[in-house]
Amino acid sequence: MMEPPAKKTAELLSSKGLYLSVAESCTGGLLGATLTDVAGSSQWFKGGVIAYANELKVSILGVSRQTLRAHGAVSTETAMEMADGIRRLTGSDIAVAITGIAGPTGGSPEKPVGTVFIAITDGTRMNVKRFQLKGMRRDIREQATLRALELIEEFLA
Repeated sequence: MMEPPAKKTAELLSSKGLYLSVAESCTGGLLGATLTDVAGSSQWFKGGVIAYANELKVSILGVSRQTLRAHGAVSTETAMEMADGIRRLTGSDIAVAITGIAGPTGGSPEKPVGTVFIAITDGTRMNVKRFQLKGMRRDIREQATLRALELIEEFLA
C-alpha cells in the first residue's frame, strides 16, 4: 500500500500537538482530502472551507472586497487573508490557504494558468509563496496540494 503524501505533515502536527485548518479555492478540497487520507487525522486536522467564489472568500473567510478589487482573487494578499480567516473561523493553531488558476482558461499575461499562491500562518508568522505550475488542470491542482504540504513541513521545521 502506498503511503499517503500527507503522512510526514501528520507526524509533524501530531508531535507538536497542533491543529491545522485549510482554505482552498483552485484545489477544490483536494488538500483537505489528502490530509484526511491519513488515518487518525482527527487528532490534528480541524477542517476546511472551499471558497471557490469570491463572495464566499468575503462572507466566510473575511477577505476584504478592497483586497479583491486591488489585487484579485489570485494574489499574495488574498491568500494571506484566506489563511487568517480560516484560522480565526476554526480556532486552529495553523492555517493554510491556496488560491490560483488551474486552467485551462482564466490566465492573463501577469498571472498565467498555473499561477498559485499558498499562504500559511500561525497567527504570528505568515509565509506566502507564489508558484508557477505546469500541466493540465488536474496536474496543477495536485502539484498545488503537494506544494502546500511542503510549505506546512517547512513552516513547522
